[in-house]
Amino acid sequence: STMFLVGLSGGIASGKSTVVAVLRELGCAVIDADVIAREVVQPHFQAYQQIVRYFGTEILLENGEINREALGNIIFSHPEKRQLLNSITHPEIQKEMLKQILKYFVLGYRYVILDIPLLFETNRLPKFMKYTVVVYCDPRTQLSRLMKRNGLSQAEAEARIASQLPLDEKRRLATHIIDNSGDRESTRRQVLRLHAHLEDSLDFLWARLAVGMVVAGLGGLVYLLLRHFIS
Repeated sequence: STMFLVGLSGGIASGKSTVVAVLRELGCAVIDADVIAREVVQPHFQAYQQIVRYFGTEILLENGEINREALGNIIFSHPEKRQLLNSITHPEIQKEMLKQILKYFVLGYRYVILDIPLLFETNRLPKFMKYTVVVYCDPRTQLSRLMKRNGLSQAEAEARIASQLPLDEKRRLATHIIDNSGDRESTRRQVLRLHAHLEDSLDFLWARLAVGMVVAGLGGLVYLLLRHFIS
């Protein structure tokens, strides 16, 4: 069998979570980069120890977990510290993503969806995807949904939207578009069509080589593959 990667992205309040929910209902393999990013800073991960070492215990909550808000305030006001945090967490995130990709390969999945909010902002990740999907909605709908969902004023919502790569630009870069401007049933039909198309696709993935390495016990080479595959 063969397997390939599908990159999924969108914008704030564009409805990506709705699309992911439908994909999961269909039994698709979905890897959520945001979930992994939260997991790798838990106390039992190596990244946690490094973060505490560099940023101090003042960023910890009473239960010992990292206070994401406190850490966020530090890195957003100091770009060099944001780069430091990324250098700590990104390798761990990449390793966890590769582990999950390999798991789904072994289980025989046709394709794996990587839910990565900043997929197109990286400029590097899309080239490793056979297909890229953007969940789109028109600007007026996006603004209205964000204001209602987060209780924001129009100015606040516009500022948050402006901080991201515009959805129109992401739409031009994607190979597939899910227009979530309408109702949920319309979105669901589009996801079903996309799923049928992906199920009919047969493409090779580097994970075949990666699995061979794991079976052979070449753990070091797996990490090198990771660097090539994700970085």
